[in-house]
Amino acid sequence: MVAYWNLLSFMIAIHEINQDPGISPNITLGYDIYENYFDASMTYDATLDLLSPGRANVPNYHCGREKKPLVFIEGVNSDTSLQISTMLGTYKIPQFHRFLSDFQFYNASMGGIYLDENGDLTADFDLVNIVMLPNDSLHTIPHSRCSESCHIGDVKVIREGEPLCCYDCAPCVKGTVSTVEDANHCTKCLEDQHSNKDRDQCVPKIITFLSYEDYLGILLSFFTLLFSLITGLVLGIFIKYSGTPIVKANNRDLSYTLLVSLFFCFLSSLLFIGQPGKATCLLQQIAFVLIFSVAVSSLLAKTITVVLAFLATKPGNRVKKWLGKTLANAVVLSCSSVQVVICTTWLGISPPFPDSDMHSQPTEIILQCNVGSSAMFYGALGYMGFLAAICFTVAFLARKLPGAFNEAKLITFSMLVFCSVWVSFVPTYLSTKGKYMVAVQVFSMLASSAGLLGCIFIPKCYIIVLRPDLNTKEHLTTKTKDGI
Repeated sequence: MVAYWNLLSFMIAIHEINQDPGISPNITLGYDIYENYFDASMTYDATLDLLSPGRANVPNYHCGREKKPLVFIEGVNSDTSLQISTMLGTYKIPQFHRFLSDFQFYNASMGGIYLDENGDLTADFDLVNIVMLPNDSLHTIPHSRCSESCHIGDVKVIREGEPLCCYDCAPCVKGTVSTVEDANHCTKCLEDQHSNKDRDQCVPKIITFLSYEDYLGILLSFFTLLFSLITGLVLGIFIKYSGTPIVKANNRDLSYTLLVSLFFCFLSSLLFIGQPGKATCLLQQIAFVLIFSVAVSSLLAKTITVVLAFLATKPGNRVKKWLGKTLANAVVLSCSSVQVVICTTWLGISPPFPDSDMHSQPTEIILQCNVGSSAMFYGALGYMGFLAAICFTVAFLARKLPGAFNEAKLITFSMLVFCSVWVSFVPTYLSTKGKYMVAVQVFSMLASSAGLLGCIFIPKCYIIVLRPDLNTKEHLTTKTKDGI
């Protein structure tokens, strides 16, 4: 009439007591076990059988059994207890409730009473922590379970080299829970769930992405629009003063191409903010690498134009025929076309697509764009870096060439900023997770584009707007004679 676990504990405890002469010398404990199946007639029959010493159920008839039972241990169901107590009360045999008036059950660690306010045993009570001896004294015996019960949220860890009933309790690891006491193993939560703080319940993960409502998304959006506005303003200044010497001397058409590409470089950052979709994921990386390749190609064309312009001033040099719009356009188109081929191959092999990352963060589902083919993604970045390296090298070598408003120095410094940003981008991008990976890329796009805009065009705008006295043909000629 007891739970299986307590029944097993009881049997083990009786066995250990009988095997240990130091606990109860010259006394052997015995027991009878009955199951009543929650039936009143079977409960009365079992109780009568225990009270009858002989083979037949005849109370008070002593034949064969020399001693009456010392204690009666039964389930805590109130109906069962009432049925048993009706018969046991006559014979003064201790039952749970009758037993309480004279003895107390003790916590093993057996010091506080192990009964609740209703007089029932608490859930953690180890069934056999007491035994009644003939002299009516209460003797303590070893625990049949040598460990306290593990709470919900914990799991049992068996101690090496000790019995199975001896174990430690350890919290379930992240992503797993236990919903019962003395759990043998933790249950893993579903992919879209995580364990709560107490590890006793699986709760849904939070869906997150770099949104416009997020403070990081708001900040990046603000700088995107600010730099786009500045780029548009610079483009307007160059168009308005297109006939001035400083605009003409720096290849007006290439300046327009570079400013337009920078304008779209800034605006393309907005594709990375907001909930990823199929269209935005396709446009994100493709637009990014193509537009930036056009910008870097324009700078390379500017640098090559500066070098050829200097060589054309030498007597007998035939490079003068290469100067003009044809060369500049050829450089921009040819360099950008290679990136177009890379992107087309990328889209054909494994294009970017919307994805959800359920494993990077334990409590979040991160919505993001999967680049598809990582090899093609880094190949496109590598080609853009290759163009930047060539542009930097040529500009560095041409930085001291004489010429009016020589842009080589400005291009050298701008490409140094550009390359520094993207060299630091790769390890930073790989070391971050979730929406912060997207934020790192957006920041790199804004920083590198702002570097090109500030280093190349701000000095020219300063002269055009604030120092028009320097924006003259005479000043241009003077600077050329001085070799600056």
